[in-house]
Amino acid sequence: MIKIIVCGASGRMGARILELGSKDSKFSLVGGIESTNHPQLGKKILDGKLMVQGDLNLFKDKAEVLIDFTSPEATLHHLETIQNWNGMKTVIGTTGFSSTQKEKIQELSKKMAILLSPNMSVGVNLLLDLARQAAKTIPGYDIEIIETHHNQKKDAPSGTAIALASEITDELKRNPKSDWIYGREGNVGARKPKEIGIHAIRGGDVVGDHTVVFAGQGERIELTHKASSRDAFALGALRAAEWISNKKSGLYSMKDVLQ
Repeated sequence: MIKIIVCGASGRMGARILELGSKDSKFSLVGGIESTNHPQLGKKILDGKLMVQGDLNLFKDKAEVLIDFTSPEATLHHLETIQNWNGMKTVIGTTGFSSTQKEKIQELSKKMAILLSPNMSVGVNLLLDLARQAAKTIPGYDIEIIETHHNQKKDAPSGTAIALASEITDELKRNPKSDWIYGREGNVGARKPKEIGIHAIRGGDVVGDHTVVFAGQGERIELTHKASSRDAFALGALRAAEWISNKKSGLYSMKDVLQ
């Protein structure tokens, strides 16, 4: 069995990963981590089998893979804590990293295997490929990306929306700094041919919807993924944990898992 620690154990994603992982014979859940001032600290979960802890160091030499769905700052702290743990691997589903923070993750991946993905679902990763293929096939169409999430999501646009824009931008050799437009307001003038519009909607309990619109003359193509349950992401994270458990140091993504 693969021994796993889950950081963000009381969050929406962490709780589902723990619940689904506890029912899978491939995994042994050895730790659930939360911040030191979290109200759930010390609480027993999974029918009393696990206690939420605040000190990651309690699990040194007791686990093989850490799954992290927390915040950029917390994730980096966790990575720095485990960077010299023998054979430790990490699956990161946290979003909202700055370019500097991403560089730090890249640096730490020289010491251990890290899988970083803004979205763990198989369907979303298929959407990434489809969006790139569409951009290649119809490069002259106007492109807009719309994402919708629950009202508690802190970062915007979503990591998945950024990933979609990045795939398209890379295919079309465009420039994120000049061509990405985050919403529009006022008299902005006619749409520029190379613009990629990115729009974030927040409300209710929406798990996550993403649509890429390719609009041409007389037609419009829409590629959409709608998540009805966080289980799609949790199962993907567990699949990633199994995949990375025997990998050498390096930075990986869900694309590597699904190849």
